[in-house]
Amino acid sequence: MYSLKDFIRIALEEDLGDTMSDHTSLATIPTDETGKAQLLIKDMGVLAGIDVACEIFNIVDPSLQVTISLHDGNHVDIGEEAFVVEGSVHSILKAERLVLNVMQRMSAIATKTHHVVEIIKPFGCKVLDTRKTTPGMRLIEKEAVRIGGGVSHRAGLYDMILIKDNHVDYAGGVDAAIMNTRNYLNKEGLTLPVVIETRSIKEVEAVLEIGGVDRILLDNFSPERIAKAVTLIDGKFPTEASGGITEDNCEEYARAGTDFISMGALTHTVK
Repeated sequence: MYSLKDFIRIALEEDLGDTMSDHTSLATIPTDETGKAQLLIKDMGVLAGIDVACEIFNIVDPSLQVTISLHDGNHVDIGEEAFVVEGSVHSILKAERLVLNVMQRMSAIATKTHHVVEIIKPFGCKVLDTRKTTPGMRLIEKEAVRIGGGVSHRAGLYDMILIKDNHVDYAGGVDAAIMNTRNYLNKEGLTLPVVIETRSIKEVEAVLEIGGVDRILLDNFSPERIAKAVTLIDGKFPTEASGGITEDNCEEYARAGTDFISMGALTHTVK
C-alpha cells in the first residue's frame, strides 16, 4: 500500500513535471518573495483534508508556517478561515492547487458521509465505503469517509475475501465458493474476513446452511426483502445491504434492520 507521502509526490510531479518547476511563478515573481495565503470556506459542510494539506506544505517546503483555525471533522460555514500559510510565495503557489483539489474532494466526501450517518444512526446502522474510488486517491477518499463518520469496507483486494456474484457463478454456486475459500485460506495460512454477496433468499439460505463467513451481503434487495432476510438470518451473521443505495433511500434500508449499508456514491458521486 502506498503512503500519503507517495501520493503527494506523485500529485506534485503531475502538476510540476520532471523538473518540479512552476514556470509562471518563476517568470513573474522574484524567487525570494515571501507572503501569506488563507483558505476560506465557500460552502457549508464537514471539513476534511487539513492534515493532508499540512503534509503537502511540508513536502513542498518545510519552512512554510501553517496556522490552523479549523480541523478535520469540524462543521464549517461560508466565510470561515481554515488556515493561514506563510513563507515563500513560490512554495505557496506550488502547493496551492494540490491543497485545494485534495480539500475540496475530501470535504465533499466527508460532508456526504456525515449526512448519511445522521440519517441512519437512529437505527443502529453504519455506512461503509467501497472500492469505487478515484484511481490513485483511495487513501485520501477513504480517510474522508472516516472523518465523516463512516467505516471502511476494505482497503483493496488484499485485505478481505469478498465473494461476489461473479465469484459464485464461476465457482459453481454458493457452497463451492465458500468451500474453495476455506481451502484457500487454510492452504495459505491466512485469517482474512470473509463476506459473501447474496442475490436471493435462496442464496441466503444456502449460506446459513454452510456457514464459514463473517458477514452476509444482501445485494440489490428491496428494503422489504432486506427485512425478510434479516429475520431469516436472525443475528447469526452481521448483514450488509448494497446496490443502488443513496442519500434519498438509505433510511428505508437502515429501517429494514441491516447492520451496514455500503454506498459507492460516497466517493464516486459528490458535490
